[in-house]
Amino acid sequence: MRFHADLHLHSKHSRACSKDADLEHLTRWAKRKGVTLMGTGDFTHPVWFERLRESLVAAEPGLFRLQEDLEADIVGELPENVASAPVRFMLSVEVSTVYRRGGRTRKIHHLVYMPDFESAAESNGRLGRVADLSSDGRPTLSMDARDLLEATLDSGEGAYLVPAHVWTPWFGLLGSKSGFDSVEECYGELSDRIFALETGLSSDPEMNRRVSALDRYRMVSYSDAHSPPMLARETTVFDTELDYHAVRGALETGEGHLGSVEFFPEGGKYHLDGHRKCGVRLEPEETRERGGRCPVCGRPLTVGVLSRVEDLADRPEGTEAPVADVEHLVPLPQIVSEIVGTGPKTKRVRAEVDRLTAELGPELAILERVPVADIESRSPLLAEAVARLREGKVIREAGYDGEYGTIRLFEPGEVDRRTAGGAPTLFE
Repeated sequence: MRFHADLHLHSKHSRACSKDADLEHLTRWAKRKGVTLMGTGDFTHPVWFERLRESLVAAEPGLFRLQEDLEADIVGELPENVASAPVRFMLSVEVSTVYRRGGRTRKIHHLVYMPDFESAAESNGRLGRVADLSSDGRPTLSMDARDLLEATLDSGEGAYLVPAHVWTPWFGLLGSKSGFDSVEECYGELSDRIFALETGLSSDPEMNRRVSALDRYRMVSYSDAHSPPMLARETTVFDTELDYHAVRGALETGEGHLGSVEFFPEGGKYHLDGHRKCGVRLEPEETRERGGRCPVCGRPLTVGVLSRVEDLADRPEGTEAPVADVEHLVPLPQIVSEIVGTGPKTKRVRAEVDRLTAELGPELAILERVPVADIESRSPLLAEAVARLREGKVIREAGYDGEYGTIRLFEPGEVDRRTAGGAPTLFE
C-alpha cells in the first residue's frame, strides 16, 4: 500500500502552536491533504496523553484511529472524494535536549516514536524524572542526546528515535550553532541504533547525499506543523502494510521506503547564511570571504544549511549517490495565492482550495498525479502552474536566518498579463 506519512507535528499543548491543533482538526486536514499516517505529536504532555488515550482506538499493529463517533462528524463535513480516506496515528513527540559536551552547549531536537501507550507511559515516566513534562508539548530536557536515545530504546520493544531537522543551525544534530559533525559524535556507542534522519525544510536528500557518511541512513521529511493547515508541506512516502512495525522496518532496511515529498530547500528558513536584522543574505563562499561576519554590522552571521553541507561534504554537487525518489512540491494554497493575488491564509484562497479538493481530490493528489488536462478544465493558470511544478520550473529566492524563502511559479506580472481581458484565474 502506497501512502504519505507526516510523523512530525505538534498539538495545541506545544508553545506557539494553534489552538486548533487537536485530533479532530488534524484528522480533517489529513484527509484534505491526502496523508494516511500521522504522528500524534506531544505524547509526553500529560493532558494531551490522556486526550490521546480517550479519543484514539487501536487499529493496525502499533497504530490508532479516531473514535468512530468523532470521525463521523468529520466525514459529514468533507467532500465525498476525501471524506472516506483512512487516517491513522502513530505515537510521537519532538524532544529538545540541552546540555554541555565538548566545551559547548548542545541543543538538539529528536523525534521519538512508541508502538503503544504502555511504552509511551514508560518513556514519560523516565523523562518526567528530569523535566516538567506539563510545561510544553515539546519538552526541554537537561539530558545528553545519547542518554535520551538509551531511555527511548529501553521504554519498549520497537521504540525508536530519529534526529529532527538535522541541519537546522540552532537545534539540528549537524547544525552550525550547537550541533556535531557526525551522528557518531552525538550518540556515541548507541549511534548504530539510529537508522533515519529528518532532512528539515531547508535541505533535501540530494544535499544530504553529498556527505558519504550519511549514506547508511534513510532520509525522511515531515511538516513540523504547528497548525493543522501546515500538514503535509513535507511527507515521507511508504509502500508497506499500514503498520507501525512495517514503517519502522522500511526505515531500517529501505524496503518499502519510496522517498519523500519536499519543500524546495531554498524555501526553508535557514537555507543560506545571513543576518536578518541587517537584511544580509549570503552564499557559502561569500560567508567564508567575510570570515563569517555580517558586512553591515560586523556581528556573526547565522550559518545556514547549505554552508554546513559544504563544510562536511566529501562529494561535489551533482555527484550521483544512493538516494530514494524525491519530489519537490509547493503547497496548493501557496500556488492558489500566487494566482489570485491574496495571502495563502485568506478566505478567498481557502474557498478556492475547498472547491478544488471537492472537484479533484486531496491536495497532494492534485499536485502529484491528477492529469493536467483535468486541472486545465477548471483553471488554465493552475494547470500551467502544476505542469511547471512537476518539471521543477520554479523561481527561487532562498531563505536565511529564520526568514522563509520564496518559491514562485510565475514571473512578476505574468498572471496579470495572462488574465488581461477577463480570462478566469480559477473558478470565476
